[in-house]
Amino acid sequence: MAISPDTVKAYVKKGLSVAVQAGAGAGSHIPDDYYKAAGAEIVKGDQVVKDADIVLTVRRPSDAVLKALKPGAVLAGGLDPYGERKGLEALAKSKAHLFAMELMPRITRAQSMDILSSQANLAGYKAVIEAAAHYGKALPMMMTAAGTVPAAKAFIMGVGVAGLQAIATARRLGAIVSATDVRKATEEQVKSLGAKFVFADVADAATAGGYAKELSAEDKAKQAALVAEHVKTQDIVITTALIPGRPAPTLITQEMVESMKPGSVIVDLAVERGGNCPLSKPDKIVEHKGVSIIGTLNLAGRLAGNASPLYAKNLANFLDLMIDKDGKLKIDFDDEIIKGTLIARDGALVHPMYAGAK
Repeated sequence: MAISPDTVKAYVKKGLSVAVQAGAGAGSHIPDDYYKAAGAEIVKGDQVVKDADIVLTVRRPSDAVLKALKPGAVLAGGLDPYGERKGLEALAKSKAHLFAMELMPRITRAQSMDILSSQANLAGYKAVIEAAAHYGKALPMMMTAAGTVPAAKAFIMGVGVAGLQAIATARRLGAIVSATDVRKATEEQVKSLGAKFVFADVADAATAGGYAKELSAEDKAKQAALVAEHVKTQDIVITTALIPGRPAPTLITQEMVESMKPGSVIVDLAVERGGNCPLSKPDKIVEHKGVSIIGTLNLAGRLAGNASPLYAKNLANFLDLMIDKDGKLKIDFDDEIIKGTLIARDGALVHPMYAGAK
């Protein structure tokens, strides 16, 4: 959900009138009455956007919403800027100012607006919970009169926000945790959480923006060889690797899966972009030679009660940039954050990432 009762109160306090689509908060267990009590009007259907100057969304809006948008309105949310181009062009034709929150610059000032970080944090946590639920054994070591239960071994691949939360969660549940990343700088973070860092002798693949870039073919081979040996001994593997604008890199091959012990579990957080494992399937649990490969989409959404308020707050912090003290819309198109997230204006795609954008 793109708005919460708390952010409704904040908008009303700034002098904005707020309309919420009827039933929009149901999936997050937020009744319409909560929004009413916070000061919002409840409107049925897509006409909620008809007179709106600002429209907040979770994903790309429907055709009906686009038709109802008025030119010059602000549309902000998860617009999948790396996705299918025709759909983006259709969005642009609405002549609204379109802001893709996935493109939020990685600068200190923008941290409170970063939807990828807030949602990835929840996804990393939920990935471990899902893995533990499907793993047929206990995660912590247990000493009993009948014998000792060994601790499960969990391997986290990709040490971004999701990976770090996965490490912390697996550790709290008592697993022996190791992690890898192509960015050497993540070693300190991994070790600070009590996990072992697994890293081949390859070039550091960190970008200036803090993301990971693709390794060279030689370095890929080195890292893959190290990972293949390590994966054989692991009970749980969680993959989180994504490269903006590119298909997800393959981290766990079919051969690696087949080297794992029966009963092992893989959670592929990159399945929406093709997956870090070629056997992963969107919203499916694949059983391959005794190994469960979980490809659940939008794991953060499985924690909607947390995901919605965090997402809504990200958007509220972003809108603070374009709402003046009188509650009027005032966009500074020279602001670094505005420029970084604006994908369309006046009917055309304008972000530099789009070839031919004006």
